[in-house]
Amino acid sequence: MKPTLGVCYYPEHWPEEDWASDAERMVAAGLKWVRIGEFAWSRLEPKPGQYDFDWLARAIDVLGNAGLSVILGTPTATPPRWMLEKLPDMLGVDDAARVRKFGSRRHYCFSHLGYRAECAKMAAELGKRYGKNAHVLAWQIDNEYACHDTTLSYSDAALKGFREWLQQKYQSIDALNRAWGNVFWSMEYDNFDQVELPNLTVTEPNPSHVIDFKRYSSAQVVAFNKVQADVLRGFTDRPLIHNYMGRELSFDHFELGEDLDIASWDSYPIGFLSDRLEASDTDKSLYLRQGDPDNQAFHHDLYRAVGRGRWWVMEQQPGPVNWAPWNPAPLPGMARLWAWEAFAHGAETVCYFRWRQAPFAQELHHAGLLRPDSEDAPALSEARQVADEIEEFGALQINQAPVALIFDYSADWIIGTQPQGADFSYFRLVLDSYRALRRAGLTIDIVPPSASLDGYQLVCAPGVAEMSSELKQRLSDHDGIILVGPRAASKTPNGAIPVPLPPDLPNLDATVTRVESLPPKSQVPLTGGGAFVHWFEHVDTREVNLIVTQDDMPALVSNGRLMYLCGWPDHEAYDRVVETACAAAGIATTKMPTGLRIRETAQHRFVFNYAPTAISWNGKPIQPGDLVWESI
Repeated sequence: MKPTLGVCYYPEHWPEEDWASDAERMVAAGLKWVRIGEFAWSRLEPKPGQYDFDWLARAIDVLGNAGLSVILGTPTATPPRWMLEKLPDMLGVDDAARVRKFGSRRHYCFSHLGYRAECAKMAAELGKRYGKNAHVLAWQIDNEYACHDTTLSYSDAALKGFREWLQQKYQSIDALNRAWGNVFWSMEYDNFDQVELPNLTVTEPNPSHVIDFKRYSSAQVVAFNKVQADVLRGFTDRPLIHNYMGRELSFDHFELGEDLDIASWDSYPIGFLSDRLEASDTDKSLYLRQGDPDNQAFHHDLYRAVGRGRWWVMEQQPGPVNWAPWNPAPLPGMARLWAWEAFAHGAETVCYFRWRQAPFAQELHHAGLLRPDSEDAPALSEARQVADEIEEFGALQINQAPVALIFDYSADWIIGTQPQGADFSYFRLVLDSYRALRRAGLTIDIVPPSASLDGYQLVCAPGVAEMSSELKQRLSDHDGIILVGPRAASKTPNGAIPVPLPPDLPNLDATVTRVESLPPKSQVPLTGGGAFVHWFEHVDTREVNLIVTQDDMPALVSNGRLMYLCGWPDHEAYDRVVETACAAAGIATTKMPTGLRIRETAQHRFVFNYAPTAISWNGKPIQPGDLVWESI
């Protein structure tokens, strides 16, 4: 498949006489797709039941007749002001019981059934008009679910829905009391109407209560999306897409993705480095204008799995953003590098956000491919270069990687409810594992716990807190090397400690007898180099100790194929762990220079330089912000 480029555009923001020239310039830049409509509800339905689709029809015709394929968004992330008059209780409520106000976006509660019905109605109106339109070749449902901490809502609608969900799950209040351990602190209930939402408690709420509320809230996001997907399926056979976010784990993307055709995500490498990633001051300075060298790749691989092989970047950072604490400009070449990195991970399309920088409202400092005065911004020439290179390069084919990394959203809900260490994050643990694999020059597939493991030489499962007996057996039976831990199989679905004690894996004689979290600058040194940081588990075992602490305690134990990691390694220790596991799996590794990363496809090896200086690869220098590809 030959990849394509696109851009996000808001015709309602610009004079209609500019639409045709904008479209012509998009086509001249090599762009094939244009996303529109996802925030336009107030212009599509200015008053309840009074629709104005004429301007949208004209915009679609102008863009489509210029040669662009349209991605049409449902505008349900931005309910108009009149919606609050109609549904005054539709607003989300934060954990301090404060009602979210109108005046930005995502101001709705996923549990509100009346608002869901309004969204279904709007999706139907759009579907009837454009479901078979020759120019509308894809649909985006809503925009960035969960953005601005909106998955969890403590509204009356959520309370009512949660109680009904609990009654369906547990059937009796006695069963709920047993599952939650409510005998502790006299928290037992007499009926489901007594159950409140887990906020504003004097001290920590019952963790089982919190975990169930997170599961319920995830199910509401899935249900909200499914309502619109089902409606649109009745009007169109074009692919349905949602644009997920980076480091957003509050709902199960794998489950939601079952109702869609393509997964996409919004990639802002420099914004994420500044705002959403733990990194040393040295790394934040080193990658200031490039972004973390592994974060984008991690999400590319994650959303390839969510989309069951089909995925896009719906929004790609082209210049400085507006929402991070600091917003430096990308290094020259990065808008090109980021696009090619996505393609190397299997992206069908990369859409830059946005076409023209808006001179008004909340995002006026967010760069586009054009400046506010419509002159070219720096990234436009890089987009043109990518488009030209795509024509020369042709199709890419993605093969199964040698390494699988299991990723589980519910693990974050369980660990995040009781992290036991202030800096313990499931996402951070998994990303550290992914980084170590990438530093070894490896290509990785991210997979859900339910995925087949056939064909993988190495399977890694860090922090998968709750493991079904079926998953444990599949891991034990797998004919490759399995690397699990820390905190693997450490909790029941309700967040309790299981007995037998973890990890309780078939054919592995290892028991975690005690755990400890380590404050910053504390560590458990390992014999041979490196240390455990953040987390250390005391493990009783009669298996082989491949790595031990300086106090001769198990650090990495193995029965030959199944390995258990007893703590959170620092970079040096993680490199040793990966080298040990790959050697056992028969996987060749390459120690990558700082900032250089590899991704292999069926026919090519791509090499990306995230460093701010030139790095030699196979005797040739790769300049900062540049990449090379070679046949394999």
